[in-house]
Amino acid sequence: MVEALRAAMARGESAATVSLDLGRSQTSVPLTAEGFLWQGVSLPLPARVKERTVYYFDGAEFAPVARFGPPLVKLVATKWDAPTFEIDGIKMLPTAKVSPWEDAIRKVALVAPGGREVLDTCGGLGYFAAACLAAGARRIVSFEKNPDVLWLRTHNPWSPVAGGALELRQGDVAEAIAALPTAGFGALLHDPPRFGIAGELYSQAFYGELARVLERRGRLFHYTGTPNKLTSGRDVPNEVAKRLKVAGFTTEMNGDGVLAVRR
Repeated sequence: MVEALRAAMARGESAATVSLDLGRSQTSVPLTAEGFLWQGVSLPLPARVKERTVYYFDGAEFAPVARFGPPLVKLVATKWDAPTFEIDGIKMLPTAKVSPWEDAIRKVALVAPGGREVLDTCGGLGYFAAACLAAGARRIVSFEKNPDVLWLRTHNPWSPVAGGALELRQGDVAEAIAALPTAGFGALLHDPPRFGIAGELYSQAFYGELARVLERRGRLFHYTGTPNKLTSGRDVPNEVAKRLKVAGFTTEMNGDGVLAVRR
């Protein structure tokens, strides 16, 4: 966006059409000597733009959409418009071969959320929740533990706004799930951080709770990623599938995760 504005300024144009919301729309903005006008406010262009960094205007200047923790939590631009995010440099969403937005839509379709109550255990940027809303879910209860990730969502135009069918709760689902009703959900989405960061979300006890809150024949998609067992020494997807079977699910591998059905 900055490059397009600078190019228009160099050509002596009085206005430029750019996206101010990461590709969700195009807006014509008047140009000034220092930058551009937006909603009657004169905004300066940032002096330097870092690669893959998303910026917001903080009232004084354009700053990265990041919280410097620890840990460092950062919104990260992608070639697909919809951004991902990183925690201490670890990318949280797939972006190499597919848009994280389209990836979420595909995975959500696996659990058939239309007309159902859905539990989204680890909300992140909210792409699973957005896909559930688009698919006609009756209600989505979405947990996110990290307040800095919730702050990222307020600056991400691709993140859904809580309200209506989307109930967004700040909290640790590993603790909160015990208070959720038995058979209270028709579909589950579980996209935890990797095992080394949040092992409790891969435990047999937690999977037992997932089985308890899910209706019979309800579907669960569990993102596992595809870690290299030659370097990690573990086969996380198969470990997950085995534990889910013990908890009362039938399972099958699906892409970078496990699709399970409550028996």
